[in-house]
Amino acid sequence: MNLPTIQLKTGRDASMKRNHHWIFSGGIHKLINNPKEGDLVQICSASNTICGFGHYSDSNISVRILQFGDQGWSDDFWASQLNQAYRLRSNLGLIANPMTNAYRLIHGEGDGLPGLIIDIYGQHAVIQCHTIGMYRSMGLITDALKNIYGDTLKTIYNKSKESLGQELNASENNFLLGNAEETTILEYGHSFKVNWVTGQKTGFFIDQRENRKLVGGYSSGKSVLNLFCYSGGFSIYALHQGALSVDSVDVSAKAIELTDMNIALLDDSHPPHHSHATDVNKFLAECAMYDVIVCDPPAFAKSINKRHQALIGYKNLNAKVIKKVKSGGLLFTFSCSQVMDREMFQQTILAAALESNRKVKILQHLGQGPDHPINIYHPEGSYLKGLMLYIED
Repeated sequence: MNLPTIQLKTGRDASMKRNHHWIFSGGIHKLINNPKEGDLVQICSASNTICGFGHYSDSNISVRILQFGDQGWSDDFWASQLNQAYRLRSNLGLIANPMTNAYRLIHGEGDGLPGLIIDIYGQHAVIQCHTIGMYRSMGLITDALKNIYGDTLKTIYNKSKESLGQELNASENNFLLGNAEETTILEYGHSFKVNWVTGQKTGFFIDQRENRKLVGGYSSGKSVLNLFCYSGGFSIYALHQGALSVDSVDVSAKAIELTDMNIALLDDSHPPHHSHATDVNKFLAECAMYDVIVCDPPAFAKSINKRHQALIGYKNLNAKVIKKVKSGGLLFTFSCSQVMDREMFQQTILAAALESNRKVKILQHLGQGPDHPINIYHPEGSYLKGLMLYIED
């Protein structure tokens, strides 16, 4: 296979020796055979030793590495990687689980496939590509999925338009198998409607599964407020676990409609629930205090140059939220901004606590579920950060 080649500057193969999945443009000495956006490229050291293979991009992150070492490239790579990911989810008890049938199969660098997300919703798979290289490999990825799941897989949906944006000329999402647009999933026995065509991301925030279970366990007999509720995941768990009452808040009327659809899946004996299609800050200015509050906002910063503004936003929001937790109550607060690390997030919550002038204790650090693995060589894959806080006067 005569592939375009990326030759690195002297010493710039050190990151590859540490199994890090990114090569930055500043580390490249020479481009050989004119690589184009999304091409599979061979990577060589300054001394022309083959270091691995990856997808090329004309950007700051110039190569996302798929394979390390000097062994040759084979299209069997895709089947091998997806099978390894499937084995991990099987070991986690997520395959053929009668209580949970939604999970992430591929989590980018965490599964050795930078730029690729695959979520499974029962008999349906949703693919989201974040690089042109992954988009161009869609056929091989689809074949590997079909080989793993066989006839049990009814739908494969490509939802890459939003993640690739203007980089992608063939800009429409499309079905690669079947045509189902939605299903009802189970998560620890709780039912949720998921629509991958109209929903956010791939249709559901699978990464919060373990945190939803945690919140449910502390909700019995408590008044619960779920801010930025989207599809009402935390609310459903709280209601199932016998909360005294639950309020769900989101500025999106569409999100509130989805929340109400999921509430309707409960039996009629559930505790009182109220949905509020309104701005969270406006709601906080007028609401009473709660025993348990969940604050899970969308990413305030998606790039480093917006991080400072995001820090102020997180601090101001959490200062308001902390004031609304009853003495002896709990706050579960999160950030999914990848450009904000755990230490920075905790320092931001510290600033919010100081502004609220209340006693605040950290009971637990929270993160993404185990089906969103973090490659130890690629810590950037740790994006979801959370704190379970105990609030007193």
